Amino acid sequence: MTELEIERHLGPFGLAAVKPYSRTRRSVDSSALMKVYLGIDPEARRQREVETVRLAASRGFSVPAVLATGQDGPGSWTVFRMLPGTPCSIGTESAIEEYLGHVLDVASRLHQPAAGLLPGSGWTAGPGDPTTQPYFLLDQLSRRCRTRPWWAAMEKALRPLESYPVVHLHGDLKPEHLLVDGGGLHIVDWEASGRGPAVVDYADVVFHLVRDLIYDDALPGRIPVDRMAELPLDGPVLVWRLILWLDRRRPSDIDLISTHDVDRLTAEEHPAAACMELARAISLLRAAGVPR
Repeated sequence: MTELEIERHLGPFGLAAVKPYSRTRRSVDSSALMKVYLGIDPEARRQREVETVRLAASRGFSVPAVLATGQDGPGSWTVFRMLPGTPCSIGTESAIEEYLGHVLDVASRLHQPAAGLLPGSGWTAGPGDPTTQPYFLLDQLSRRCRTRPWWAAMEKALRPLESYPVVHLHGDLKPEHLLVDGGGLHIVDWEASGRGPAVVDYADVVFHLVRDLIYDDALPGRIPVDRMAELPLDGPVLVWRLILWLDRRRPSDIDLISTHDVDRLTAEEHPAAACMELARAISLLRAAGVPR
């Protein structure tokens, strides 16, 4: 099907909203959303999201129904049924508190260890999956990262993850992916789903919260490090998440991280101190011109 044919069956759709790795269009009646996957391995991301949405629904999560999906005219694409609700906000302290409460609720249902579960992308095992949890994270970084002076330090810091339970991961938890609908909660955007240590999802939550507050000009005192410190956090996974962000921005941005930066963040054993160190690093990167 071409986009025109998709619109004939499920549209019409409005103007496209373009993100770094996707292009989305909402139907004019707000009943459906068409997502075209761009950039990194679009077809694998399409298949992963469709399969994970199906599995998440079978486990009782409220997720968007898949109306159509394929790889043809528009590229790799999926059309989802739009869900009601409002994305979580981080505009006030009370909103942040509510958002983190929703995160803990989702995590308590999502992060249940399963016998025989192995690390990798998506919720089902596939060929070429990494054999260890550290390499599940490291494999998500581009080859250029392996030539950086901090690579060996980060690789060493992530080794203890091998002893952590393997759980199902959303892979991209942030406020806009949790939709509050009265007393209910819908969860969207599962394309980064995986199997690995639960700290990966918590690192996503903290990274997005700290980054977005800083890029919205929040004062350091407004970053709720004490509240975030109540989440199970890990300094090495936070620095991995920071590097993943830079690795997917401008080619030169990855050079702004030094071995000293990696050592400082991985050495922080107290979660609140790790959050503050992450905030310091992101503030410096923003000042250096790194786009959000």
